[in-house]
Amino acid sequence: MILNTTHHNSDSKQIISDLVGSPFSLVQKLKMKGVGSKRMIIDEVSPNMQSMMNLVSDINYGNIELRPKGILIRINKGLQNFTWIIPYYHLVIYKINGSSIHAQGKFVHFRANKTFKENKKFFDKLMDEKVKYDFHHAMPNGL
Repeated sequence: MILNTTHHNSDSKQIISDLVGSPFSLVQKLKMKGVGSKRMIIDEVSPNMQSMMNLVSDINYGNIELRPKGILIRINKGLQNFTWIIPYYHLVIYKINGSSIHAQGKFVHFRANKTFKENKKFFDKLMDEKVKYDFHHAMPNGL
Protein backbone atom coordinates (compact mmCIF):
# COMPACT_ATOMS: atom_id res chain seq x y z
CA MET A 1 0.00 0.00 0.00
CA ILE A 2 1.30 3.45 -0.89
CA LEU A 3 0.16 6.57 0.94
CA ASN A 4 0.74 10.25 0.28
CA THR A 5 2.30 11.34 3.58
CA THR A 6 3.16 14.91 2.64
CA HIS A 7 0.82 16.24 5.31
CA HIS A 8 0.18 14.77 8.76
CA ASN A 9 -2.86 12.51 8.69
CA SER A 10 -3.99 10.42 11.67
CA ASP A 11 -5.70 7.92 9.33
CA SER A 12 -2.42 7.27 7.50
CA LYS A 13 -0.61 6.90 10.82
CA GLN A 14 -3.19 4.32 11.96
CA ILE A 15 -2.99 2.37 8.68
CA ILE A 16 0.81 2.23 8.96
CA SER A 17 0.63 1.07 12.60
CA ASP A 18 -1.92 -1.63 11.73
CA LEU A 19 0.15 -3.03 8.84
CA VAL A 20 3.75 -2.84 10.12
CA GLY A 21 3.47 -1.86 13.79
CA SER A 22 4.13 1.32 15.73
CA PRO A 23 7.55 2.95 15.58
CA PHE A 24 10.22 1.47 17.81
CA SER A 25 10.69 3.19 21.17
CA LEU A 26 13.73 5.37 21.77
CA VAL A 27 15.33 2.64 23.90
CA GLN A 28 14.76 0.05 21.17
CA LYS A 29 16.19 2.42 18.54
CA LEU A 30 19.31 2.91 20.65
CA LYS A 31 19.72 -0.85 21.21
CA MET A 32 19.36 -1.46 17.47
CA LYS A 33 21.75 1.42 16.71
CA GLY A 34 19.17 3.12 14.50
CA VAL A 35 16.17 2.01 12.48
CA GLY A 36 16.50 4.19 9.38
CA SER A 37 18.68 4.07 6.31
CA LYS A 38 20.54 6.99 4.84
CA ARG A 39 19.06 8.60 1.76
CA MET A 40 19.62 6.52 -1.37
CA ILE A 41 19.20 7.22 -5.07
CA ILE A 42 16.31 5.43 -6.75
CA ASP A 43 17.35 4.12 -10.16
CA GLU A 44 14.16 2.47 -11.29
CA VAL A 45 10.65 1.65 -10.13
CA SER A 46 7.92 -0.61 -11.42
CA PRO A 47 5.57 0.92 -14.02
CA ASN A 48 2.72 1.13 -11.48
CA MET A 49 4.88 3.46 -9.32
CA GLN A 50 6.02 5.87 -12.08
CA SER A 51 3.54 8.51 -10.91
CA MET A 52 5.63 8.97 -7.74
CA MET A 53 8.83 9.74 -9.65
CA ASN A 54 10.04 13.12 -10.86
CA LEU A 55 9.17 13.58 -14.53
CA VAL A 56 12.18 15.72 -15.37
CA SER A 57 15.74 14.54 -15.05
CA ASP A 58 15.85 15.18 -11.29
CA ILE A 59 17.31 12.48 -9.11
CA ASN A 60 14.77 10.52 -7.07
CA TYR A 61 15.63 9.76 -3.46
CA GLY A 62 14.25 7.32 -0.95
CA ASN A 63 15.02 5.87 2.43
CA ILE A 64 13.86 2.90 4.48
CA GLU A 65 12.57 2.74 8.05
CA LEU A 66 12.33 -0.48 10.04
CA ARG A 67 9.14 -1.27 11.94
CA PRO A 68 8.39 -4.32 14.13
CA LYS A 69 6.33 -6.10 11.42
CA GLY A 70 7.73 -4.60 8.21
CA ILE A 71 9.38 -1.62 6.57
CA LEU A 72 8.43 1.79 5.23
CA ILE A 73 10.02 3.08 2.05
CA ARG A 74 9.74 6.84 1.91
CA ILE A 75 10.03 8.41 -1.54
CA ASN A 76 10.39 12.14 -2.16
CA LYS A 77 8.92 13.70 -5.30
CA GLY A 78 9.62 17.41 -5.22
CA LEU A 79 7.69 18.70 -2.23
CA GLN A 80 5.58 15.57 -1.89
CA ASN A 81 6.34 12.51 0.24
CA PHE A 82 5.05 9.01 -0.42
CA THR A 83 5.30 6.05 1.93
CA TRP A 84 5.22 2.47 0.66
CA ILE A 85 4.17 0.14 3.48
CA ILE A 86 5.63 -3.37 3.18
CA PRO A 87 4.91 -6.07 5.78
CA TYR A 88 7.81 -8.54 6.15
CA TYR A 89 5.72 -11.40 4.78
CA HIS A 90 5.47 -9.52 1.43
CA LEU A 91 9.10 -8.38 1.34
CA VAL A 92 11.59 -9.78 -1.19
CA ILE A 93 15.06 -8.25 -1.65
CA TYR A 94 17.41 -8.84 -4.56
CA LYS A 95 21.02 -7.71 -4.40
CA ILE A 96 21.91 -7.07 -8.04
CA ASN A 97 23.97 -3.96 -8.82
CA GLY A 98 22.48 -2.21 -5.81
CA SER A 99 19.37 -3.48 -4.12
CA SER A 100 15.93 -4.13 -5.47
CA ILE A 101 13.00 -4.34 -3.07
CA HIS A 102 9.91 -6.15 -4.33
CA ALA A 103 6.45 -6.56 -2.79
CA GLN A 104 2.78 -6.39 -3.74
CA GLY A 105 3.53 -6.42 -7.48
CA LYS A 106 5.80 -3.37 -7.24
CA PHE A 107 9.53 -2.76 -6.95
CA VAL A 108 12.09 -0.07 -6.21
CA HIS A 109 15.72 -0.40 -7.28
CA PHE A 110 18.33 1.58 -5.34
CA ARG A 111 21.54 2.55 -7.15
CA ALA A 112 24.83 0.98 -6.02
CA ASN A 113 26.83 4.11 -5.18
CA LYS A 114 28.61 5.60 -2.16
CA THR A 115 25.43 6.18 -0.14
CA PHE A 116 24.23 2.66 -0.91
CA LYS A 117 27.52 1.23 0.36
CA GLU A 118 27.18 3.31 3.53
CA ASN A 119 23.85 1.52 4.11
CA LYS A 120 25.35 -2.00 4.07
CA LYS A 121 24.99 -2.37 7.85
CA PHE A 122 21.41 -1.17 7.60
CA PHE A 123 20.56 -3.79 4.94
CA ASP A 124 22.19 -6.47 7.12
CA LYS A 125 20.00 -5.32 10.02
CA LEU A 126 16.94 -5.35 7.74
CA MET A 127 17.62 -8.93 6.70
CA ASP A 128 18.15 -9.97 10.34
CA GLU A 129 14.79 -8.43 11.30
CA LYS A 130 13.04 -10.18 8.40
CA VAL A 131 14.57 -13.53 9.36
CA LYS A 132 13.51 -13.03 13.01
CA TYR A 133 9.98 -12.13 11.92
CA ASP A 134 9.75 -15.13 9.56
CA PHE A 135 11.08 -17.47 12.28
CA HIS A 136 8.58 -16.28 14.91
CA HIS A 137 5.63 -16.29 12.50
CA ALA A 138 6.39 -19.48 10.59
CA MET A 139 3.60 -22.00 10.41
CA PRO A 140 4.25 -25.34 12.12
CA ASN A 141 5.43 -28.19 9.88
CA GLY A 142 6.08 -25.73 7.05
CA LEU A 143 2.37 -25.49 6.16
